[in-house]
Amino acid sequence: MTSADVPPSLAVLRTLLALGVVLIMLATTGWTTIRHRPVSGPSMEAALAAWARERIGDVPPPDPATTPPRTIAAWFAALGPARAEGLAVRHPFVVGNLDGAPPALRYRANRIGLSRALAAERPRLDDPRLSAEGRHEARRRVDRLVSLLEPGRRILAFDPTGTGRAAEVLGDLERARRVSVVVPGVDTHLLTFQKTNGRYTAPVGMARALYEAERRTAPDERVAVIAWAGYTAPARVGVDAATGRLAANGADRLVRLTEGLPGTARVALFCHSYGSVLCGIAAPRLPDRVTDLAVAGSPGMRVETASELRTRARIWAMRDAGDWIADVPHLELGGVGHGADPVAPEFGARLVSAAGAAGHAGYFEPGTQSLGNFAAIGAGAFGRVVCAGADSACRGGISGGTGL
Repeated sequence: MTSADVPPSLAVLRTLLALGVVLIMLATTGWTTIRHRPVSGPSMEAALAAWARERIGDVPPPDPATTPPRTIAAWFAALGPARAEGLAVRHPFVVGNLDGAPPALRYRANRIGLSRALAAERPRLDDPRLSAEGRHEARRRVDRLVSLLEPGRRILAFDPTGTGRAAEVLGDLERARRVSVVVPGVDTHLLTFQKTNGRYTAPVGMARALYEAERRTAPDERVAVIAWAGYTAPARVGVDAATGRLAANGADRLVRLTEGLPGTARVALFCHSYGSVLCGIAAPRLPDRVTDLAVAGSPGMRVETASELRTRARIWAMRDAGDWIADVPHLELGGVGHGADPVAPEFGARLVSAAGAAGHAGYFEPGTQSLGNFAAIGAGAFGRVVCAGADSACRGGISGGTGL
């Protein structure tokens, strides 16, 4: 049946139900105004235009939007270090975000890009045309850029335009045998990439907690963790959070990230809140090296059962008993809502304990069973996973998964 075949009364009912989902979500979580305000400074659009004019000999560089990451990796391998370094200096905002480019080159490019963005942002601190709020935001951006430039930080992605995107690597990405990617949810952008208060509710804090926990869980395993804020997330809870539009765009970026990782490491995705919507949309296109996909505090993954994700990856799910996301309707109507509840037994995920998480934002807090389970999954220590039930059902069928 097409949309044209739907009786008017049924179409009206579906519309009312979809609106009801939005109203319930906003009533239970609060309405916030979506604010993705552009700021002055470097533009990715301008950077891409300059990249397209570049020539290596008489040959243009690969198109970042259409060239597969593996092809980009091979192109850089043939290019040689001197030419690659020159591209990083001339085009830091492109090379620094180019999946498939060598990680060390991306780190180098992003340090250049961060320095240029900082130089463009600092004059705004004393700009008399800015309101007090504008100057406060400029100060926050300057502080964030300075922090990202601290020695030793490995910034895998940095896009300063709009509200900003970023990604950071903890550990040695090129030598790792297991790589974990933290995929955060709403209100993720450059200024919330890391926090002093509520440290473990921000991508950097989440990733650092997971990295340390994985190292404790499997001291002999070579692990790396990526704090990934590489997509435009909904600004708090609002209409964008009730639909999959931003998640679909983010899914494209997540797929390219996983395709472009170096080496042959196994990859696990840890998707929180709206990030699990993104991971659900990305799932059918993820490369086979993604072996595990874990969601926490999920509003849904845009499917009714885990099998509909059409991925070989193991699907894990957890939710704290006090997480407000349980009150959000787990259904999808007319593009509104995100489908079935991943912790419902009939969904078919491996259900693991979230004890100690204390609500929607506490899943990565040190000392919680939720973080311990994430670490065991990411490090491949499946025998240490604590299932949500009294038995070991969540570890069934995994080599080494039943012995504690």
